[in-house]
This record gives sequence, C-alpha cells and structure tokens, in this order.
Amino acid sequence: MTITVDILNARVLIVDDQPANVQLLEQLLSDAGYTQVTATMNPTEVCALHRKTPFDVILLDLQMPVMDGFQVMEGLKTNIDDDYLPVIVLTAQPGHKLRALAAGAKDFISKPFDLIEVKTRIHNMLEVRLLYKKLANYNKELEATVAERTAELRESEARYRSLTELASDWYWEQDEAGKFSKVSGPVLEMLGLQVEPLGDDTGPTLAIGWNEAERARLRGAIGNREPFLDYVFHRTAADGSQQTFQVSGEPMFNSASRFIGYRGIGVELTSKH
Repeated sequence: MTITVDILNARVLIVDDQPANVQLLEQLLSDAGYTQVTATMNPTEVCALHRKTPFDVILLDLQMPVMDGFQVMEGLKTNIDDDYLPVIVLTAQPGHKLRALAAGAKDFISKPFDLIEVKTRIHNMLEVRLLYKKLANYNKELEATVAERTAELRESEARYRSLTELASDWYWEQDEAGKFSKVSGPVLEMLGLQVEPLGDDTGPTLAIGWNEAERARLRGAIGNREPFLDYVFHRTAADGSQQTFQVSGEPMFNSASRFIGYRGIGVELTSKH
C-alpha cells in the first residue's frame, strides 16, 4: 500500500546523547525497513537540521547535557514553516511524560525500550503525520484550484461581456434605483451617439413619443425583478418617424442575494426592417 511505502520512506531523526541508545534505535528502524534515518548526539544541532530538511518524526531524549529535550522543543516551535511538532520523547522518568505532552510532544517512548512498543508508536506517529501533510497539501491544491477557477470565470465573464457588446447596438446596466450606470456599445462608440435610458422618466424629454402601454409593461417586469427577452417597443421621433427598439435584460444580485440592478442589451430595429 502507498501509505506503508510512504511511512518507510519517511525522514526520521534520532536525538540521544547515549551512543548505545542511538545504535539500538538505528538498528531497529533499519530492520523494520526505514530508509531515511539520521542521528545526532548533539541536541544543539536539531533545530538547524530540521529547518534544513524537515523530519517527519523526531525521537527526542529529554535528559541531555547543554540542552535538554524541553529546550529543543521550544526551539522547534519557532519554525514558522510547520506548526506541527513531530516529536516523540524518549524518557525514563514517568513524571516527565505529561510535561512533555504539555510542551507539544505528540507521544512518548519509555526507557528501557520495549522494541515492539517503539516500532508501534513510531509507525502510528508517522501515519498520522503523513495524513496531516496530505491534508495540508490538499488544502493548498484546493485553494490554488479555486483561485484558478475564479480567474477563469472572471475572464469568461469579460469575454462574454465583450461579445455581448459586439453582438448588439448597446449594452446597458442600471442600479437598484433604476438609474443607468453604464451604457456602451460598438455603435455608440463609433458614432459618438448617446442612447436615452429606455423606460426611464428622469429626463424632461424622455417620455415624449414612447408607446406608454409598452413602457408600462417593461417597467412592470423590472419592478418584479423579472428577466425579459427580445422585448420590442416603439417610439415616435420628433420628426414624426417611427422607431422600433428591442431589449433584453436580467436582474443582478450580489453574493448575499440582494438585488443590485439590471443589465442587458439593446438593438434599434428601425433601420433593419
């Protein structure tokens, strides 16, 4: 199984000032199939070694000269790249076990060593450790995927907006109060024309010439927050000519499902008849 292979390839560090203990643990792990075992009898090296190449588990003796195991654990906690302390303490003092666990150790192995207990606790520790790392990596991949999909969605929306504007005479947006916040399109930009906000009564001359029944139905759809497709209505221009318009629109809502306005496209059909 993959998890078994991962466990046997895990990086293990033995920290003990007694050569006999180091040799015993190295032999035990080698016989069990572990392939990446490092040892040091100098506790002052541990933090630097772990920062250089992080270990999956550190077998740490508590009683050592110069720097004891508790001081080593405090030093390991300063590693900001990894908030998980992969330490199994080695101790012959029962009273040190609870203190070590409180200091951040994940487990303990009693001295003198029971070889079956040593192998079992190391295996269990590594299994949890590797699953923790897999979860962390999965979360990073998930965040990256979400960011990528969000960027793709924004790009897609931008392309859709551009194509929408190219496929119509004008594109429009209005806010929740019905005020037009954007009116743009290729025809408007090329000819420098201004399109009057269709269905709006805010200007002094906008109501002149429109078919009031058609405008009322359009205002009703907007008032009910309904989408509308290819809605056709008419206007009599100042020179007496008849104009025909076709608009489509949909309501917009924010992430909290609050209505924030409308957007849509418009085409003047008069010249296309």
